[in-house]
Amino acid sequence: MAEVKIGYLLPTRDQAVRGDDDPALMIALARHAETLGFDSVWAGDSPLTRPRVDPLLLLSAVAVAARRLTLGTAVLLPALRHPILLAHQLASLDRIAGGRLIVGMGGGFPNAGTEAQFDTIGVPFRSRVSRLEESIEAMRRLWSGEGGSFTGRHFDFRDVTLAPMPARPAGPPIWLAGSGEPALRRVARLADGWLPYPPAVTDYARERAAIGRMAARPVTSALYATVSLDDDPAKARVLLRRSVERYYNAPLEAVAKIQAMFAGRPSDAAEWLNAYIRAGARHVIIRSAADDHHAALEKVAGQVLPLLHLHGHP
Repeated sequence: MAEVKIGYLLPTRDQAVRGDDDPALMIALARHAETLGFDSVWAGDSPLTRPRVDPLLLLSAVAVAARRLTLGTAVLLPALRHPILLAHQLASLDRIAGGRLIVGMGGGFPNAGTEAQFDTIGVPFRSRVSRLEESIEAMRRLWSGEGGSFTGRHFDFRDVTLAPMPARPAGPPIWLAGSGEPALRRVARLADGWLPYPPAVTDYARERAAIGRMAARPVTSALYATVSLDDDPAKARVLLRRSVERYYNAPLEAVAKIQAMFAGRPSDAAEWLNAYIRAGARHVIIRSAADDHHAALEKVAGQVLPLLHLHGHP
């Protein structure tokens, strides 16, 4: 049976929208998560659309402060960066972390805010997916140590040597977000893991099975899930709305149509997450919709994690 890992999304965006810009608070939360038994911590990326502390710089500090945790990006937008520079950053971070890095990546959700972010940085929005794919290929070539040359539609370079190289010979594992046939084919072709957030567990199971049929190598199935916990489900729903609308600047109903979200009692949250685990999720990344994140972290650890089926199913 495959063991299920539990991760925690550091609330960097929540911190930013509430006007607090001290990254030390995020490092303290990561250490708290480590103490409570979480397996990993994650940081999101969106420098202009949803500003927050830079995920790679934050995770480099967390790597030193919490030496057991796996570190991940959920998710990074590689199309905003040149692959040589990003490969260098990720290799350095993987070395600092002693090989504990997972690079969750995405193309960028198609909406006006994301398009404006790309335009401001000078990257054509329409090219974001092809840039993502080329970046993965280029970075893996740079990490291989077998000659850093690449020719593609967007990037062209010769004889580039990185130092340091990643802690692992093939570089850190790359997990890709996304649902729908084109995204699933991309995961099967390029990724080491899949990091989606489908609101229906039946869709999760169906898409995971599709990846399994298409992929030529094992792909770790993960899940990004937002939870709002209160013994009074109505209060939990109010908290979820406040958190999500503050985070995304969009109505809860619109976001809930595309993202896995739960509001209610901890025991019911565990039952909801267990459905995804039964459907094959092997690394569950929990985003807490909360005002007091230390208290929410303790509630997840004390009242949800003990009820999860962490030994999974074949």
